Amino acid sequence: MTTSRSGRERHRPIPTLPGPPIHPIRRTARYLIARLVAILLVRAYVRLDVEGREHLPGRSCLICFNHQSWLDPFFLMATLPLRPRIYFFGPREEDMQAGGRNRLMNWIGTALPYRPLKNDLLEATRRVQAVFDAGGSVAIAGEGRIHAGEGVLLPLNEGAAFFALRAGVPLVPLAINGTSWIAFRRRVRVRIGEPITTSDRRPVREAVEEVTEAAWTALHGLVQGYPDPPPPGPFGRWLTELFNEWPEGRRPEPAGPAAGVGKL
Repeated sequence: MTTSRSGRERHRPIPTLPGPPIHPIRRTARYLIARLVAILLVRAYVRLDVEGREHLPGRSCLICFNHQSWLDPFFLMATLPLRPRIYFFGPREEDMQAGGRNRLMNWIGTALPYRPLKNDLLEATRRVQAVFDAGGSVAIAGEGRIHAGEGVLLPLNEGAAFFALRAGVPLVPLAINGTSWIAFRRRVRVRIGEPITTSDRRPVREAVEEVTEAAWTALHGLVQGYPDPPPPGPFGRWLTELFNEWPEGRRPEPAGPAAGVGKL
């Protein structure tokens, strides 16, 4: 007996999404609450400018953004459309109960934790693909770390290009400026660049390198020339640095111009 197409679809495995093992309705409610709170707090505290909304493809995509603060994901949640649902690649810890920031991300259910070892690539790929299969989008801080310098872009890791190419989804460069120091009623700018097409290519080395370079060029053009804001008062300093994890152990001086792309 031939199985109907509808029968095959009914028996297709449901993607296992990241986040706490709770009922889908509760998961959705937490996500909506987090988005609403992010919108209210962000727009109450800073002046938010958004440019390039028309570049969003309206379907699953990979968003590659620059990274200067632990608050950057909340600005994305306050900026991007409600659908597709957005997930964030990171943090590095597998235990999402370690630290206040991780517990918050785990409660919201939008984090894709990974372990930064080469042999963890298959598991990270599986998690990212599950989000795309469920119709969601993935946001990746392409530089792989926070840094100082509003108009600076560090070399990009190749993970964003690889995941986008493997899934055949557009890679959208997105620049966040003004979060290196957060202060009341200061301006924060979000600029969304034109999508980079990946659907007609395979994730081979040459394609990954070319898409990574194209993403770096586009993202660098979006952040280039943005001035560094002066440090804020005590509360602004505390809020900015609350969960920042500087590889140098403390906030470094703003970096000089950077060029090139990096490795996964």
